[in-house]
Amino acid sequence: MVRTGRPRSFDREEAIDAAMKLFWEQGYEPTSLSQLREGMGGLSSASFYGAFESKEALFREVVARYIATYGQSTASLKDDSLPPREAIELALRRSARMQTEASHPPGCLVILGSSNCSPESRHIDALLAEERARNRHGIQRHVERAVAQGELPPGTDTVGLAAMFNIFLLGIAFDVKDGVPFRDIDAAITALMRRWDNPAV
Repeated sequence: MVRTGRPRSFDREEAIDAAMKLFWEQGYEPTSLSQLREGMGGLSSASFYGAFESKEALFREVVARYIATYGQSTASLKDDSLPPREAIELALRRSARMQTEASHPPGCLVILGSSNCSPESRHIDALLAEERARNRHGIQRHVERAVAQGELPPGTDTVGLAAMFNIFLLGIAFDVKDGVPFRDIDAAITALMRRWDNPAV
């Protein structure tokens, strides 16, 4: 009799972590079910669907895991107890450090995971866009707090300044993917923060 159950060594948490690295490295659509099943311990089709229902359902679990772990590098953007400048700088430097670590694929899953989705999978990109929007709104909020608290002058272009920091945050993933080392990105963050310190520039 052919056995279709999960392997005895099946560990759901380990399987999700394995799937995360595949989606992170290749993106949602290019990652095939066969690659996922093999990378998750050689699961049969029946075992895969029994554990995760579908590729999309698995991806949603992966995104939730990513946000709860690696995605915490930008947690300071949601923390209004921090001074605004510190909150933004911490997010940039921690994100750059996380994305350049050798223990996982380079870059950021939330930014790169759906960059090549077809029209049929646009809802996948929308899932990641929600998290990107949270970071964008967090930066905007901190910039506005800085003006309200006198850290930035009243005439500051808050929309433009926030957009500049958010675009830089998004761009880190592409530089890291192209092999730019942490030290170069970190130096660029130092230069970028001077724009905060010299708003008249």
